[in-house]
Amino acid sequence: MKSLIATADTVLTDEMLSRFATRAPKYDRENAFFREDFDELRAAGYLTLAVPEELGGRGFPLADVVRQQRRLGYYAPATALAINMHLYWTGIAADLWRAGDASLQWVLEEAERGAVFAAGHAESGNDIPVLLSTTKAARVEGGYRFTGRKSFGSLTPVWTYLGIHGMDAADPSAPRIVHAFMPRETEGYRVEETWDVLGMRATRSDDTILEGVFVPDRHIARVVPAGAAGIDHFVLALFAWALLGFGNIYYGLARRAYEMALQSAKSRRSTRFERMMACHAELQHIGAEMTVALDTIEPHLERVAVDWSSGVNHGAAWPKEIFSAKYHAVESSWRVVDLALEAAGGFGIFRRSGLEQIFRDARLGRIHPANSMLTHEIVAKTALGISPDEAPRWG
Repeated sequence: MKSLIATADTVLTDEMLSRFATRAPKYDRENAFFREDFDELRAAGYLTLAVPEELGGRGFPLADVVRQQRRLGYYAPATALAINMHLYWTGIAADLWRAGDASLQWVLEEAERGAVFAAGHAESGNDIPVLLSTTKAARVEGGYRFTGRKSFGSLTPVWTYLGIHGMDAADPSAPRIVHAFMPRETEGYRVEETWDVLGMRATRSDDTILEGVFVPDRHIARVVPAGAAGIDHFVLALFAWALLGFGNIYYGLARRAYEMALQSAKSRRSTRFERMMACHAELQHIGAEMTVALDTIEPHLERVAVDWSSGVNHGAAWPKEIFSAKYHAVESSWRVVDLALEAAGGFGIFRRSGLEQIFRDARLGRIHPANSMLTHEIVAKTALGISPDEAPRWG
């Protein structure tokens, strides 16, 4: 495994990132998938960042992968967000593999051969994604059949396998969550092009409707108890890789908005006085508020990601560590971007400013699991030593 010290070891060249930044407004305007970005990232080996070197990848641990995602998120947030879904599946599989669990080695081998993994977890009416499910999973000979509707399916145009989960309630007293990977050639599902949304439009996160799709046992990743009792290494790693990835992407876009706002303040002039607008006391106040908010994000994300990658044993406190880091990152990032738009003045609301798109993209971070309601429940109960399954549920 690579060193946890950030280095210049990256597949993201300045030239690539410049192209991504140039394309991002067009993808947003046309509500189009980031095809050119995706093809470049795939060709450069970015999709195998987390695959162990012994299996042909870069061998980056979580801490280094999310640093790369932070950098990509600065230039092309929607591109980074969609790619995060693939990276977290390969990251989970790599963590398990390094721990001596080869049950998902096939995921790593498929990724090295070019397969793309996407996430099908979001469901209407399910406020505890991953741990519960409105999708039905029925045990049949040789595997499971899944029936339900999955939304926010980033990478819809290109995935090879869709990671899904469903509830097996054959024994109502002991319901189980079944985690699986559905190959694209599977029969019995359809995609509805529902993705016409506020921000992160280039992810093309359309809905996938599962109509009794059959997934064989070889593609069943885990069968665990429903609820918090089912948080094993696989599920906890899913939270770590997904949520810390989200946090770093939104931090990246907030840093860009911050730098754009400061540059704007230093280049603008006022009719009231000859000095630049940066000398305006209230603009300085806004700049200070942005700086204070931004400066707290990276150390928090870094500590939790490095702890995970270094094997620090937080035990039952791990959900609190992961959820709070993501929440802090996206809430503070939103604060920074909102203030950046205020500092930019009227020009900021025009698309040509660049801030208008960042503002819309940033708002989605607070919707991403875990949202504010679930985060407060998980963090509070974990800190107090109360099972998240304990009634009352107030998420």
